[in-house]
Amino acid sequence: MCGISCIVALEGRAKSGGARDKADIERRLEASFEKIRHRGPDSTGKWVSQDGKVALGHVRLEINDLSSSGSQPLHSADNTLHSVVNGEIYNYEEHRQDMEEKLNYKFQGTSDSELVLALYKYYGLSFLSKIRGEYSICLYDQERELFLAVRDRYGIKPLFWTIQDGELMLAAEMKAFLPMGWQPEWDVKSIVGGDFQIASATIFKGVQKVRPGHVLMCRSFGTVHEQQYWDSEYPDKNVKDPRSEEEMIQGVRERLLDSIRQRLKADVKVGVSLSGGIDSSVVAGMVNHLMREGAKIGAESENERLSCFGIAFDEDSGFDESITANRTADFLGVKFYKKHMNEQELANSFEDATWLDEQPNPDLNFIGTYALSKLFQEKGFRVNINGQGSDEIFGGYNIFLPDFLREPDHTFSGAAIPDEVRVRALDEAESKLNEVYGGRLDLKGTSVARRQLNNTLTPAQMAAAFPPLPFKKDFLPANNKVDACLTYAEGVHGTMLERVNSRWHPLHTAEYIFTKAHLQNLLLSNLGDRGEMAHSIEGRTPFLDHKLTEYVNHLPPSMKIRRNAHGDWIEKYVLREAGKPFITQEIYEKKKHPYSAPVQFPKGGPLYNLLKRLVTEENVSKLGFLETKGLAKVVDDAFESKHMPTFRLAICLAQWIVLQQRFGVAKAVSEKTILTNNLDRTTSREGANLMLG
Repeated sequence: MCGISCIVALEGRAKSGGARDKADIERRLEASFEKIRHRGPDSTGKWVSQDGKVALGHVRLEINDLSSSGSQPLHSADNTLHSVVNGEIYNYEEHRQDMEEKLNYKFQGTSDSELVLALYKYYGLSFLSKIRGEYSICLYDQERELFLAVRDRYGIKPLFWTIQDGELMLAAEMKAFLPMGWQPEWDVKSIVGGDFQIASATIFKGVQKVRPGHVLMCRSFGTVHEQQYWDSEYPDKNVKDPRSEEEMIQGVRERLLDSIRQRLKADVKVGVSLSGGIDSSVVAGMVNHLMREGAKIGAESENERLSCFGIAFDEDSGFDESITANRTADFLGVKFYKKHMNEQELANSFEDATWLDEQPNPDLNFIGTYALSKLFQEKGFRVNINGQGSDEIFGGYNIFLPDFLREPDHTFSGAAIPDEVRVRALDEAESKLNEVYGGRLDLKGTSVARRQLNNTLTPAQMAAAFPPLPFKKDFLPANNKVDACLTYAEGVHGTMLERVNSRWHPLHTAEYIFTKAHLQNLLLSNLGDRGEMAHSIEGRTPFLDHKLTEYVNHLPPSMKIRRNAHGDWIEKYVLREAGKPFITQEIYEKKKHPYSAPVQFPKGGPLYNLLKRLVTEENVSKLGFLETKGLAKVVDDAFESKHMPTFRLAICLAQWIVLQQRFGVAKAVSEKTILTNNLDRTTSREGANLMLG
């Protein structure tokens, strides 16, 4: 786990021709390291090609191969391939032996990252299908003048790119671009349309994410384009699955145990997140089981107990699950370290956590992740095995229920839900969720977006979860309408649209859309990598191992959501059954409780004072794209009314202001204003010329 910072010169687009100043490039790389040293506090490394056209930079967090042979950038023995890697490749031992035999490749050390060079040398670009893990990779093939930037299948590890002054720049975090000559500007179209939460855009103009399962390619310093190498797939909804329930449950159990076993490997101390939910409890239970069978976890001795970590909120907040986590820890017989997050702690960390996340989040739960990583760090751990991604593949969110009920499950061999029960339950589920979202959902399915997305309601619910901002009219489309659901639909790869719309069950369409949008853009970022790496902790996500997800994706929807004897809908059914031997009965029976933070606090307290300091008309005015009238009252309204959407608006406004201040973003100016100003200047010049004439 590390940080990447790279520069590639593009022919015909650079400011100056001829040889590039290598010393200047190295200085820029080193300056960028200081912005992301939290990602790699142990060492830095850089390499600049002889002609100065390619520069690879790396800040290292030592996890595997703690010797100097694990330092990066990495180079092939013939010095034609150069690479930097962020993350972990778990099947490196298997492929290492294979490459030693087939290629006679001489490895310099035992780092898993070095495998990238050997596999590329043997398989070319198809090496991406061979690796299993969580990673972002930049690789330069000097002989072919080919530069590659790769992001893992689910976007667990970040990688941003932009083109500035004829240079392609890439980094693990956007703040690394600041010392490299980048001047941040708001991408107001992305902000208005929600693209930064849904697609590959960011909140900054001209800065994009390398998309999950894609490789960014630049050949001979020419054009830059993306190419997909992996995507999620689901079964045909009209083909019955012949497997028994027990076979499918056992299939999940075996693959999840294997995924977790792979993630125990490290040369440092490894711990496990433990909340009061089923995802982290199953992971902790399985890790504990594997250790009792003789598996070694990280650098711990074989007889060492498992260490788990959790966050506690105030007991009366309604958001504290730590008591349940305590009981799970006692059941497993593990160590349990807990960090209590009161209002003062949340206020103290708000601004730093926002700066590290680099985008707003309509909940304070991102601060919990930030604080949890600090607890890992304080106890001397460097790896956190967590439960991220389970809800997306096992149908865990309540917003998935309407789309599960939307059509019969013809793939399931077991007892079918009677149509009259299913239709009645669908109406009830949609009505209940529409109340939550203030009646803003298109329940009739009349929109173009819903027609493109198999009539699923999930995208509309995802869009409605974010508080609407008071944008200035000049920044809105001509018809003043913004349809985030169309952004979801247009983000689907063209080759997948037919499958999304007609071949997959609506639950699987909903899972696919959620995975493509909020999993990678919000949950794996704000609640994952960015909070973890804030304190130099590597997050590992066994639920997002593609060997497991490809199996789970092909299970019938009725193995994910099930109606129990009491008529209640139970989410993640197959996970509950697969994990049952490793968890308490309490966890097995517990309903989903989304990871969130408290939303009600007293007026005059630490959070109120923080938000009042930040959310002022003057500060909002500096953003440029929001109406300022009345916004200074939002904080008072939020704390007096205890209205959740208003509170979320207040914290989002505060985050926009923090980002403007920390990044030094210039005030946004609308295209209409620019055109008017240009016209005024032209008119003034013409008038002056007439007078002179």
